[in-house]
Amino acid sequence: MLNFGTIGTSWITDAYVEGALDSGLWKLNAVYSRNYEKGKAFASKYGTETVFTDIEEMAKSDLIDAVYIASPNYLHTKHALAFIENGKHVICEKPVSSHVSDVITIIEAAKKHNVIFMEAIMFMHLPERDKLSEAVSKIGNISIAKFDFCQRSSKLDAYLNGELPNIFNPQMETGALMDLGIYCIYPALYLFGEPKDFDVRVNMMASGVDGSGVITFVYDDKLVSIPYSKTSQAGVDSDIQGDKGTVSTTSISKLENIILKYSDGTKEIISGETPKYKLMGYEAIDFYKFITDKANNLNEYNKCTDMCIKVADLTEKIRLKAGIKFPSDK
Repeated sequence: MLNFGTIGTSWITDAYVEGALDSGLWKLNAVYSRNYEKGKAFASKYGTETVFTDIEEMAKSDLIDAVYIASPNYLHTKHALAFIENGKHVICEKPVSSHVSDVITIIEAAKKHNVIFMEAIMFMHLPERDKLSEAVSKIGNISIAKFDFCQRSSKLDAYLNGELPNIFNPQMETGALMDLGIYCIYPALYLFGEPKDFDVRVNMMASGVDGSGVITFVYDDKLVSIPYSKTSQAGVDSDIQGDKGTVSTTSISKLENIILKYSDGTKEIISGETPKYKLMGYEAIDFYKFITDKANNLNEYNKCTDMCIKVADLTEKIRLKAGIKFPSDK
């Protein structure tokens, strides 16, 4: 069993901690929060006593072998490097950074310090990923695919009432593309490779972030449409359409309810639904494997880091073409 700490006290951190503990491979040994009382309240839910309010102190602590980072996006690089340089393994919430150069810097630093760095993106660690690939191989020549992630933010009403939640604040380097669009870019690149061209149109919010958008990836033989939104709720599935059938899923992020429908009307049920903490538990399990048995998991680890770089690179290009600007842009 390995000891880990967390940075962040939101619901996503709860889900990761529950998944990690459920795996039986991890023990939560420390929590970081800028506010001690908030950190103490989070830690107490899991019987953890140690709370840090100083990142450097936590990074140097012998109490943890690894850290899960769920701080605001603009702090990911700073926090990841602080722990890597102190010999700690790092799993960082997506997106790692709005700049691919930062992602490369982090991955190179992890190599230098002989530690594992992993982006916390469910798609790369779900068993359903391979099932999806196998199903897609059965539907013949693919002409159209649509990966849809439109989910009305729980913070939208606060924003409409004059507040500025982190998710709609460009200082946090977030917005709909960075928060939800990335979930669609991952399967597109994984299944079909890098597009020869792309187009993007976004609806900008008054705060300076994108509230929604549509990306189109252009390939020699297919088009991939990616509608995403933090201001509205989708009512349709994501699907991949071939001349022999269609593969659909009710959630491109969770790969839930995948169904393979053949042209003759027959169906195959590929997957059902899984609790969110279980889904994130797969990330924690792979993280553990990469740390404790990297040699036998090297191909998968390299696949993850390679995809992390490719997705960051394409996402940055999409963001800049769309005119989504952050303070760190040069």
